[in-house]
Amino acid sequence: MQTNIDLSRRLTRALPLTLVALLAACSLPPSMRPSSPADGTPTAPPTAKPPPPAADGVKTSYATDPRSYRRDAATHLYSLNTGRIFVGKLPPLLYAVGVMQVELDGRGHVRHFSWLRAPKHAPEVMAEIERTVRRAAPFPAPARLGKVTYTETWLWDKSGRFQLDTLTEGQRSEL
Repeated sequence: MQTNIDLSRRLTRALPLTLVALLAACSLPPSMRPSSPADGTPTAPPTAKPPPPAADGVKTSYATDPRSYRRDAATHLYSLNTGRIFVGKLPPLLYAVGVMQVELDGRGHVRHFSWLRAPKHAPEVMAEIERTVRRAAPFPAPARLGKVTYTETWLWDKSGRFQLDTLTEGQRSEL
């Protein structure tokens, strides 16, 4: 009995360390990390003029990676769907959660999207998310990226309103 309790305590203590290790493994791959000289001192990023704004009045994103672009895309989606955004903390039980990957060209037009986690129990939600993404084009032009593929999690309430994980206000903990 004592051995099981000790093992349980060790596992409980090891969990935070495991999570930290997993998060560290999610860092940029070596090919994308900024280079530094052999002595280990970081180099300053090259200074360049920001790209000119996109033509046709399309907004421009100056994000340097897909994760940063995700915030610009979420803000764009919110601005076009103000009446459909769930304001405040979401309830503990959501009607649907979907994870979608969206590929955009250099002008912010949707080239392709696919479901990484589709809310198949709610086909009407899947269809509405797909319509919402298509109608939102053009997204901010990814000026520094040329084109971009980003992932977003859609948190859908039974009222038909939603939040995006990037801009979520969280969930209430009580049932």
